[in-house]
Amino acid sequence: MAADTVPHLVDRGGRRYPCDEPRWRGDDGSPLMTEPLPGITRDAIDTSVNSQWRYRAALPLPEIDPVSLGEGRTPLLRRTLAGLHVAVKPESMNPTGSFKDRGSSVLISALRAQGIRRLLEDSSGNGGSSIAAYCAAAGLEARIIAPAATSPSKIVQSRLHGAGVDLVPGSRQDVADEAVRRSDSVFYASHNWHPQFLQGVKLIAYEIWEDLGFTAPSAVLVPAGAGSLVLGCALGFAELRRAGEIDRVPRILISQPEHCCPLVRALTSGADEVDARTWPTTLAEGTAIAQPVRDREVLRAIRDSGGAATSVAETDLLPAVNELARTGLLVEPTSAQVLPALRQFREAGQVTESDTVVLVLTGSGLKAAQTLSRLLAE
Repeated sequence: MAADTVPHLVDRGGRRYPCDEPRWRGDDGSPLMTEPLPGITRDAIDTSVNSQWRYRAALPLPEIDPVSLGEGRTPLLRRTLAGLHVAVKPESMNPTGSFKDRGSSVLISALRAQGIRRLLEDSSGNGGSSIAAYCAAAGLEARIIAPAATSPSKIVQSRLHGAGVDLVPGSRQDVADEAVRRSDSVFYASHNWHPQFLQGVKLIAYEIWEDLGFTAPSAVLVPAGAGSLVLGCALGFAELRRAGEIDRVPRILISQPEHCCPLVRALTSGADEVDARTWPTTLAEGTAIAQPVRDREVLRAIRDSGGAATSVAETDLLPAVNELARTGLLVEPTSAQVLPALRQFREAGQVTESDTVVLVLTGSGLKAAQTLSRLLAE
């Protein structure tokens, strides 16, 4: 691709950077976003590819050689939950068991093309095991930093893929801070910071659109920690609207656990960013992000979509895991929180029987098998 046609990244100060250079944040220290892209029409889908790379024409660097494990193309399953007929998207069917594979595939493909051979990632579990797998597939060396309390099965998964793993005492935020400190000596490929990760996650919107017969749902309900699913849905559906394929974007509804719900607090108070505070431990470890890197962008995306947010009691998480399991869907507590959230949104009148609602179940219950076994025993 010619240099003058390469899309650009933009930091919060408005400075632009070429998209094909290895960079994880702006010179001002702020997170980067890709400039708005035009999106694609259904004619640009490569139907010969049975992975999310069928939508590669929607990516800012579509010509890169994919590092793919067959991610995406997870089904939409019809269920009746909370008295509503909904569509459920089980992202546990991705190669490493979570939606993070969507972003990892595009991120690692881009970094390999840019000459990166060693990288650092911080994660509460799913992101680290996903990055480890894709680095293994790409022949890259990965170092994963994770909280000491991370589910053991996620750590084992990362190590089996050949990644070095450092367990850090303290909170998820402590781990993120440690990763930034180390970024001077190795390329920091954080899935929470790097804009190419979001470009992979946005393809879930294209997939939902295709599987709903090239229409958009009324609402998408996702668990939110750092907010990559929020921004992925916002980016993807905005591109589809820009391309003339849909006439409106769905409302983005988010769920967070009461023990860590900074985005919910900010939305409720009308704030433009989250406040700094300490949160108690939650079973929904995948959403235990006290200070999301892109908090301003996530909050804006939810508001711009006409969406809403709710927090879920810790005591509702395990019952939600059980209820979903009885429909054949084994998910970790992070994912299960969308079920009590759906009930709360219905009671508040934010979703009704006339809505087409898609619930995204982000990760497999097998990721938290030891935790779930212990809780069931108790």
